Amino acid sequence: MIYSKEVEDMCTVAQGVHHGAAPIPEEAKWVQSKEIKDISGLTHGVGWCAPQQGACKLTLNVKQGVIQEALVETIGCSGMTHSAAMAAEILPGLTVLEALNTDLVCDAINTAMRELFLQIAYGRSQSAFSEEGLPVGAGLEDLGKALRSQVGTMYSTLKKGPRYLEMTEGYVTGIALDKNGEIIGYKFVNFGKMMTNIKNGDDPTTAFNKACGQYGRVDEAVKVVDPRKE
Repeated sequence: MIYSKEVEDMCTVAQGVHHGAAPIPEEAKWVQSKEIKDISGLTHGVGWCAPQQGACKLTLNVKQGVIQEALVETIGCSGMTHSAAMAAEILPGLTVLEALNTDLVCDAINTAMRELFLQIAYGRSQSAFSEEGLPVGAGLEDLGKALRSQVGTMYSTLKKGPRYLEMTEGYVTGIALDKNGEIIGYKFVNFGKMMTNIKNGDDPTTAFNKACGQYGRVDEAVKVVDPRKE
């Protein structure tokens, strides 16, 4: 360590008021984190690219500073899906500090990593009060049984009104309208279920029909329209 002459000439004064880092909740323990290995937990970060054309939700499961599990979800930009594929290969095995200083291919993913680091470094995690934390594999719970991202897609214009295109349940095939032309429900097909049915031996038509459902007062509708065409 090199000190300036001014510092060298100073007399020593004791540092009396210092009680260590404030403890943060980690996996049902209060931890004074001083090093990267002191960080554990499962948490999320959301990021966006510079033009804000696309966004990323990043989920990491960190054990003793090392990323054990990564879930990378992107929306809004076709190129981001390829970036997410590469990020998923890069992240496991890195420390959270390494990941923070690694190019994860896309601005949105890098920003999500930054936001996630802030969350976990300050003890804001999904597993803050879970004894032993969450097991590796817990990230998949965000995707549901069919392991597909929960995406909502809606479109609306002043002239023609709203269109439901994608809900948590799946791809919207029809929106139900009442006598006033207002939406009172929708029909959908769950692609995850449909693909499972096909894998189990159903022909495509049967698989499709078995994966269809509806929500709301569809049976009371005056009209059901295709939100993508009508």
